Amino acid sequence: MVSTNYAPEHTGIGPYSTQIAEHLAATGADTHVLAGMPHYPAWRVAEGYRGRWRIRERRGGVTVHRRRHTVPPRQTALRRALFEASLLAHGAVAPPRIRPDVVLTQMPSLAGGVLGGRLARQSGVPHVVVVQDLMGAAAEQSGIQGGGRAAALAGAVEARVLRGAAVVGVVHESFVDRVTAMGVPRARVHVVPNWTHVEGPSGDRERTRARLGWSEKDTVLLHAGNMGLKQGLEVLVEAARLADQEAAPVRIVLMGDGNQRAHLQRLAEGVASLSFLPPADAQEFPDVLAAADVLAVTQKASVLDMSLPSKLTSYFMTGRPVIASVAAEGGTAQEVLRSGAGSVIAPEDPKALLAEVRALADDPEQASRLRHRPEEARWRRGPAREVRTGR
Repeated sequence: MVSTNYAPEHTGIGPYSTQIAEHLAATGADTHVLAGMPHYPAWRVAEGYRGRWRIRERRGGVTVHRRRHTVPPRQTALRRALFEASLLAHGAVAPPRIRPDVVLTQMPSLAGGVLGGRLARQSGVPHVVVVQDLMGAAAEQSGIQGGGRAAALAGAVEARVLRGAAVVGVVHESFVDRVTAMGVPRARVHVVPNWTHVEGPSGDRERTRARLGWSEKDTVLLHAGNMGLKQGLEVLVEAARLADQEAAPVRIVLMGDGNQRAHLQRLAEGVASLSFLPPADAQEFPDVLAAADVLAVTQKASVLDMSLPSKLTSYFMTGRPVIASVAAEGGTAQEVLRSGAGSVIAPEDPKALLAEVRALADDPEQASRLRHRPEEARWRRGPAREVRTGR
């Protein structure tokens, strides 16, 4: 497997790569992973890995080969290009010394795609690509500085990798048209949805709320996960600013890390209805989600078919209603509506967002109807035998 992101990263793509690799190892396959240094979502190298050039370690029956690379604390197209170039250069110079039977690449990393294709060609074996995010579309839609110029180049490299793959998996139907437009035959493209990589909540909800300082009177809207450009989290800051002007208590919480966290904290200075939490550990995470009244997923209005937020699989396991402040024609909106777990409102509209929170707080029956109970979920746990049903 080639995947820039891997455990101990516990959000984003890392958990999916890790569970696939460990599942393959558990079946008896001699499984190796070419990965980067753990850095996501904080975009800084994790303790214990800093200053290391190359690392070989065993995790969950998998041999992980790590290669050093740049980690840009702030995202621009140029810095992202340097990040990808360093991954590609180090991985090409020092690949794992093994001969695989198949190479499985997790994208969005362009460097990972190129390296996976190269390793597969050198060994004369199939290259299978799973597309978690589309990099060309990401450069075009996310608002990254310099992204317009980078989109064409990223899209060209991405298309070349995907056309050369024996099989292309995409995590949502909304990716299919864009992938086939790159010249990939439709017969090679398969929808392989992600699963939830966390257990359902197990703790005492009232106790968790008390520990977090959330009163019984508070209506808590929680966003958990990466704080990046494409999330457009400024809408939550502005919704909290509006909430400060109203009598009924609404608390908006941003939990997690990312390259936009410091910017959001500066923007939120003096906003009493907004608070920040550090990332929760894997055991605590589901209980914190379940302690909220409503869960939020937000994206810039320009984000349509570049990604599907991995947080949705975790949200759907908690039994809390979801508000999606996203483009109605995008894959995220489709998935939230199809799940029956929440509502979709216009993106980048803080008034509409706050009004939807108020509406759910004032109508407990509607909030209850939107709750997506784990026993009824189409999202199942595990990469193979417990996959999402209902396709």
